[in-house]
Amino acid sequence: MNRGRRVFLRLAASAVAFPALPRVARAQGYPARFVRLVCGFPPGGSNDLYARLIGQSLSERLGQQIIVENRTGAAGSIATGSVAIAPRDGYTLLLTSSTDAWNTALYDNLSFDYVRDIAPISGLAKGMAALAVNSTSRINSVPELIAFARSNPGKVNVGSGGVGTISHVAWAIFASLTGVNTVHVPYRGEGPAMADLLAGQVQVVFPALSPAMEHIRGGTLRALAVTGGTRSPALPSVPTLSEFVSGYEVNGWWGVGAPSGTPTEVIERLSKEISASVNGRLNSRITELGDVPFASPASEFAPYVAQFTERWVKTLREAGIKAS
Repeated sequence: MNRGRRVFLRLAASAVAFPALPRVARAQGYPARFVRLVCGFPPGGSNDLYARLIGQSLSERLGQQIIVENRTGAAGSIATGSVAIAPRDGYTLLLTSSTDAWNTALYDNLSFDYVRDIAPISGLAKGMAALAVNSTSRINSVPELIAFARSNPGKVNVGSGGVGTISHVAWAIFASLTGVNTVHVPYRGEGPAMADLLAGQVQVVFPALSPAMEHIRGGTLRALAVTGGTRSPALPSVPTLSEFVSGYEVNGWWGVGAPSGTPTEVIERLSKEISASVNGRLNSRITELGDVPFASPASEFAPYVAQFTERWVKTLREAGIKAS
């Protein structure tokens, strides 16, 4: 091979490799400053809890501060909408959850398309809710609750963390399958809903297990049932709602997302670090909260989110459940 051809081949190889260099450098240099993790709910609920758990772990792993920003309102839709239009540079992330999927069916006027505009990065946890009453309540079982609600239509107030949250969807499916006439009282998060349940202002709440577990174990809340298809390992003596209401099952999840169009290498870096956190230091904490660790690479988490959204949009619309 003559010298001229060797020079040409070296230059050609360099030209092919060159476009990859900025991507590698961008991934290695990320993050160069603090990162915002936007959460659509106030402290006291599952979304804020997981935002702070993963925020602290990522801060340590990435060497930059992850700042949790609570942008509440419209069942998390304000937060999700703000992230959907944020710069696609990896410095604005979203604590996303099954609430975002459910909101797609419950609201007709969202300013964004959740599946199109939010890029899933990694899952954090899967979980279920509990049908909970105040420990001083005279209702001790699901059949007793159904019988009381049927005998007293419109007199049972059911609090929730807001339209589209797991506590709202769990109640709505329960009401649809049992035909009970209860009053939905939406709050701006699960924390305020549980506070009013403890104060006797509402009679029932379907909170996610993670924020409710301390109250259940402490005896201030009584779990009549859990909403998953199988009993929770954290509460093995508590029955599932499906043991009393045929066909009932509601499960949720929590994860991290970013604006669609965020560089692939940044998403892959974050996915790797989040998965390492969930499989590492956060694993026992998630289990302790009654949930199941759900580390998943973006390549697996994205289709999971899309399929979950499609299935629940169909379920909620067929049941006629809307934001109210």
